[in-house]
Amino acid sequence: MGADHLTVLTTTDTAEKAEALARGAVESRLAACAQISAPVTSVYRWQGEIETGREWQILFKTTQARYPELEAHLLAAHDYATPEIIATPVVAGSEPYLRWLTEETAAG
Repeated sequence: MGADHLTVLTTTDTAEKAEALARGAVESRLAACAQISAPVTSVYRWQGEIETGREWQILFKTTQARYPELEAHLLAAHDYATPEIIATPVVAGSEPYLRWLTEETAAG
């Protein structure tokens, strides 16, 4: 078990926005869980300039089947013009946890 599961990362600029994105995805069963990390410092190039800012990372746990809807939700709910949305496959994990993840993200 594992190949059907993903972790999906995004960031936003306030703790409140991070919690709203996390809560919306979990309430909609697009993710079984979302973890919000303390502020991180991001350094990136945007529109030709080097920027530095504080961001909160959100790590969603979901399935391959729910990913398209999770991505659509994040794009619609996010206020960044180009939000970071990166999915990483889970190659292994505890069977009870992955079963729970699958059950919690079942549509309907």
